[in-house]
Amino acid sequence: MGSSCSFLYINSVLLFTLRNKQVFCETPRFILLYNLLFADTAHLVANLVLYILAFFKMKMTYYACGALILISLFTLTVSPVTLAVMSVERFVAVWYPLRHATIFTMKSTVMAIALVWAFSFIHILIRVFMLLYLFTKISFNLHKIDYCTKYVIFFAPIFNDFDEVYALVLFLSVGAAIMASYIGVALVARSASTDKASARKALRTMLLQMVQLCLALISTMYNNIILLTAKIVRGLALMCIQNACFVFFNILPRCLSALIYGFRDQTIRPFLLKNLCP
Repeated sequence: MGSSCSFLYINSVLLFTLRNKQVFCETPRFILLYNLLFADTAHLVANLVLYILAFFKMKMTYYACGALILISLFTLTVSPVTLAVMSVERFVAVWYPLRHATIFTMKSTVMAIALVWAFSFIHILIRVFMLLYLFTKISFNLHKIDYCTKYVIFFAPIFNDFDEVYALVLFLSVGAAIMASYIGVALVARSASTDKASARKALRTMLLQMVQLCLALISTMYNNIILLTAKIVRGLALMCIQNACFVFFNILPRCLSALIYGFRDQTIRPFLLKNLCP
């Protein structure tokens, strides 16, 4: 719990830092970073609330649980797609440095962010329509539930198939975008006429984005891992494993953005450290 609150505090301070300086509000890569951080923080808060409810075994209505789960799923999709846009932005910055300012303008950046959120919203709409259709076919008790998870809300086997296909398509697409951008930047880095320091920094950032994407993919299988572990161990050992998995799979992927971009970026770091330690 302490680590979750610490990471949440760092994310919140970085969000405040990005909104408090005019230069960050006018630069496309910082606008994209703010969008990524906002989605990660919202996802972190939703998962933290779900974890607390489960830890204290608090009952809640089906609709309240459904709202939390939908927020978690909504923001879960925003993050990897934003990572893809950010990798493309770095590719353009390295490959076409003179045209970067005309390609990634304020307008095009805002449009890209709107498309990211629209794509995530369509994913939620599909789930809701599938659920409403199932309610017309079967009866389901909508009274208070004991344990709020995605599998309680989306209880039918068809949702498992949908999750597998959606996650596969999403992460393969985002992974392909990041990898293609990485290869493009790597080719530019070998050129004698390019800014090698800038290209190497972009390569390291994209590698970290790939790690972040892999952890986000693993986080989608968190409940499956816990259910499998529960068949093997019991009691205190299970609780310790569950806490460790929650931090590693749900908390860490949502806090890497502050480490990758906040502390590594020479422009952000002085302001971030000043706000963290006033």
